[in-house]
Amino acid sequence: MSATPEIHTEKLTFRRYKEGDTKVKRWQQQIFQASYTYKCPTYVQSTPPCQGSCPSGEDIRGYLNIVRGIEKPPVGADGKPSMTWQEYAWRRLTEANPLPAVMGRVCPAPCETGCNRNEVEDHVGINSVEHYLGDWAIKNNLKFKAPETKTGKKVAIIGGGPAGLSAAYHLTLKGHSCTIFDEHEFLGGMMRYGIPGYRTPRDTLDAEIQRILDLGVEVHLKTRIGTDVTLEQLRASYDAIFLGLGAQAGRALPLPGDPADHAAPNVVTATSFLKAFNDGRLKTVGHRVVVVGGGDTSMDVATVARRLGHIEKVNPTDFEGAIAGHLAQDVADISLRQGAEVTLTSVFMTASKPEIEHAEAEGIAIMGGWMPIGVVKGADGRATALRVMQCEAKMISGRLDIKKIDGTEKELPADLIVSAIGQAVDFTGIEEFNAGKGMVAADKNYQVSGKPGVFAGGDVIRPHLLTTAVGHGAIAADGIDQFLAGQEMVRRPKIDVHSFDLMRKYVEKGIQMGEVKGATLGTDKSKEVVHNYENRSERYVIPHDQLFLGHFQYTDRNKRHVTHLNKDSALGNFDERIDALSEAEVIAEAKRCMSCGQCFECDNCVVYCPQTAVYKVKKTETMTGRYVATDYDKCIGCHICADVCPTGYIQMGLGE
Repeated sequence: MSATPEIHTEKLTFRRYKEGDTKVKRWQQQIFQASYTYKCPTYVQSTPPCQGSCPSGEDIRGYLNIVRGIEKPPVGADGKPSMTWQEYAWRRLTEANPLPAVMGRVCPAPCETGCNRNEVEDHVGINSVEHYLGDWAIKNNLKFKAPETKTGKKVAIIGGGPAGLSAAYHLTLKGHSCTIFDEHEFLGGMMRYGIPGYRTPRDTLDAEIQRILDLGVEVHLKTRIGTDVTLEQLRASYDAIFLGLGAQAGRALPLPGDPADHAAPNVVTATSFLKAFNDGRLKTVGHRVVVVGGGDTSMDVATVARRLGHIEKVNPTDFEGAIAGHLAQDVADISLRQGAEVTLTSVFMTASKPEIEHAEAEGIAIMGGWMPIGVVKGADGRATALRVMQCEAKMISGRLDIKKIDGTEKELPADLIVSAIGQAVDFTGIEEFNAGKGMVAADKNYQVSGKPGVFAGGDVIRPHLLTTAVGHGAIAADGIDQFLAGQEMVRRPKIDVHSFDLMRKYVEKGIQMGEVKGATLGTDKSKEVVHNYENRSERYVIPHDQLFLGHFQYTDRNKRHVTHLNKDSALGNFDERIDALSEAEVIAEAKRCMSCGQCFECDNCVVYCPQTAVYKVKKTETMTGRYVATDYDKCIGCHICADVCPTGYIQMGLGE
């Protein structure tokens, strides 16, 4: 048994000056010429790419700034902080995502893929900070604060997975009464029935679910909508409906001919396999297990993350695979732990490199570039082998083109064959919501097409990440809230995430803003507006080339301890493999955050301003996001402050 992290020596990946530069470039001429632009500093808040890449829309920069000590908890009447920094950071995080301890363990962290710090040396360990905060909240028994007033409106939520739980959480905080209907014995959906306990410890999952239920959410378990309760009954008793039933039906092997020809009692889907295991019904898998499926990982999310942040250098995250991508790997892990010989076949492997390496280290045989073509059955009707054939797979115009290689057919002996090639929605009893492709069609507010008052989220729209389902639940909750209030659905922001709210900081500080009457000039002296401040968070993600990366020194990432198993130690080992960081490590990791798009009080602009035009705001008025201001009588528009601003918060815009 071995453990990470390993020590790697790497050179600094970012340099302010490139090879061949021999002369020091002075700023004097730049200062003299810059005044021709007549531009002065504008303090622009933008969305960092981590938040733009987060499917649940967390205010990542916000809670990292709290952890690192830049943003302080509000002060109570006694002059002392009203809560610990851990609680304040956790409450900021859970404004978007009520399941941080779970997501900190299983989310593939597209936020880290999009992190601008990748351009310096390595991304910030956002997932590990979330992991720590989630565990701290459970250990310290933190609770959500229920709303003081109720609207009297009732919402039926079908499915108690991440989407349904998220919707119930956000709707309850808005004052609505929610009832969750779930056909299983326990809540959790794919978090419980699709992921083994060594990835999501059940006590952790139960604690975060119970915290949501403690808000007053009603639950009906072992209740299937369409069978035990009809849709007509729901429509008569509730003001709105949310579909969060997930995609827990597995897809059969894509074999030629009649599916009945390949059916056998020991040929099952991955979702059936995992549910049987998590229910405790799976006692043995046989000696030889063949798993088909290389992992439907969410590379599209990682691609979006890179595109949002213009990241050219991408580093692997601690846990790259997605929920769908883990299906094949989890089946293989469980089978191996029962002493089976496991072979994982795939047309092409999309699982993350770390997961593939873990599988191989544990003795799982991986066959990439092989496709199933038939099931070999014995006289008793049970499968004895899977017939496979070598192939070449390419993406052509967005579609997968598979070319078979003749003469490569062979049989893989098997006591159990598992199809882990994807998931599907079971629409039995609720066929009216089937859009025709096995999924639900919804608009950008996640209202089901042609079904006013019915909303959906999670895998029923498209099988994806757990954190994606959490985000869907939150957005749908906003839509349901507007529907129940009789309002027209608003257009969602281009960048639909939770963002830092400067006005909230003014309220916490007790500073009252005056009323703006007409156009204002020289706002550095005005008490009616926030001086020269603009919030572009809803429409602009700040790329790394708008930052002063030369400010940041090479700092190794604080990596979580991961236990690696081999073929022998894996047998019967269901212990959690990834450990949380310590408090000191979490703070150190948060300090690596570059606070892209928001001031982090480095003083560069004050120190380097040749006119002393940039100054610190008075201590009685200073707050996060409002640390410096500009005296326009002194400013000559040299834009040195913008050049040396590490976060891109200062931009030259005023005056034209």
